[in-house]
Amino acid sequence: MNKLEHILKRHLNSKKDVPYPDFGAMWERLEQEERASAEAMAAGSNPVRPWNMRGRRTPGSGSMHHWRRMAVAASLCALLAAAPVYAAIQNYDDWSPLLRLREGVQTALDSQLGQQLEQSVTHAGNTLTLHTAVVDENRTVILYTLDVGERNPDYDWRFPDALLMSANGKTAEDSMNYVFWDEEAQRYSGFVESDWAPKQKTESVSLTFPVLAATSIQEVDLPLNISNPAKQSFDIAQGGIGTLTVQPFVSSKEVMLSSAVTLTEPDARETAAPEITVTLGGEPVQQLPKGKVGAPGDNGEYTMLQYYKTEDLAKGEPVFKLQYSRMEERIETPFTFDLMLSKKQMESGTIKTAVNKPLEAGSNVAVIKNMVITPTQIRVYVRTKDSNQPAYRQGLLEVGGRTLEGTGYSAYNRNDPDLYGLTFERPRDLTVHADTPITFVGRYKVTEHKGEKEPLLLTDISETRQTLIHQTGGYPVTWTYYMKGNDLFVETYSDDSRFGGVNQTHIGLGKNKLLGMPVTMNFSGDGDNKAVDVYKDFKGTEASIYMFSYTTDDPEKETRVQLRP
Repeated sequence: MNKLEHILKRHLNSKKDVPYPDFGAMWERLEQEERASAEAMAAGSNPVRPWNMRGRRTPGSGSMHHWRRMAVAASLCALLAAAPVYAAIQNYDDWSPLLRLREGVQTALDSQLGQQLEQSVTHAGNTLTLHTAVVDENRTVILYTLDVGERNPDYDWRFPDALLMSANGKTAEDSMNYVFWDEEAQRYSGFVESDWAPKQKTESVSLTFPVLAATSIQEVDLPLNISNPAKQSFDIAQGGIGTLTVQPFVSSKEVMLSSAVTLTEPDARETAAPEITVTLGGEPVQQLPKGKVGAPGDNGEYTMLQYYKTEDLAKGEPVFKLQYSRMEERIETPFTFDLMLSKKQMESGTIKTAVNKPLEAGSNVAVIKNMVITPTQIRVYVRTKDSNQPAYRQGLLEVGGRTLEGTGYSAYNRNDPDLYGLTFERPRDLTVHADTPITFVGRYKVTEHKGEKEPLLLTDISETRQTLIHQTGGYPVTWTYYMKGNDLFVETYSDDSRFGGVNQTHIGLGKNKLLGMPVTMNFSGDGDNKAVDVYKDFKGTEASIYMFSYTTDDPEKETRVQLRP
């Protein structure tokens, strides 16, 4: 969360206009669980595609998914508030500038369903005040303000963590907090959100913010040459950052920057959030929304993948800089509150419905188990087999003639990895009664297939790019392979958009097989089927290469399931 929040805030604090991206697509990309192939596990060797979304989820990954979901929520909330980020919240009954992605919470507040808290704690002249809690069967949201006194305009204050703990000492693992600066009110406004909810009507909890930290934005000029395909290294030697290595990948459509940062100080891993920025004539160049930040490298580096349109960078001489956040102040005295949270006010507006219908007629791979309607949200729960994400990547809900868009599937219980939830925020003017018709609509079907048993033979491997076209599942797939230095790169792509993409590749079989390491970021259902794997320190001129699995896309495919009445 910290890395994404830092980066987004740096964009938002710019005085230049910030275009609104496709938030539904971003959520769908970032919200999906990282996966690995079951075939590799059976062979005793896990595939290593940390951010590839075309495989299966590894057992025990649920807690990591919660953290990633939390990070996405914070980041998207920040980004959606981009243009009006300095709007004042002078009346703290109206939190709408903060709750743009939490419309259901504002809906509950408008209906006077918030629980007033009004508790404050002050440390070192910084006052944190909890104002209102919104608690129902689906989640808990606590709204707060932070007054830091006379603020240095170059500093950004925040709470890296918020811990919500029940009376029995159990901490909610999915708690997320986000805060932004309210220019007119001259204080910060924020919220804590968790999928945790009281099991009883009321429950005693504690909320702790262990650390309050201030960071500033720093920049370092980069003499990066994207026409040079080799790795380029830069000695940063400041702010806990050692070196930066960048390798450009340029095609006719996109430029991908694959970067790795070595960190020399422990705090930098949580606070630095390095990012390469690009400007043309002083104006920022918009990144494509499929990049990734923060994945660990082979030796613990902080890695980044950033994408740009080739035509955008060809309009002039791009200027590259490394931007990062530097720790300026740190208050380690915890801000702790003892609270009695209640969901009593929400009970009359809560409807629970058992469904138990297949997501797709004639198939038992995924079953819609139940639906929970509260004054803030509607959640639909889907149980799948083998922890696979439901095949229909887009979820809609038709409610009494209205159509609501879901925010992407999430695994809500790490102890039950087969259960996914799809969340729909409740608009202010949506009324739901016991007889209101509700239908779930799934669109854009993605089907996963096992890789072929016969390998593809790569011959005469050298620095010269060589291409093979191989039929996979009836689709023509182009394989391009070449050496860069000591590393073998293997690219896969199909001109047929219904081919979803190749999962991780491997060379050879058995315990001695070589696993291709991912270079690109691949998501099922995103319309981009290009993937690149790298085999580091590859020896030889021939290789028998396999794929763990591949996916096919059916964008027009639709399923409809009546949930109520």
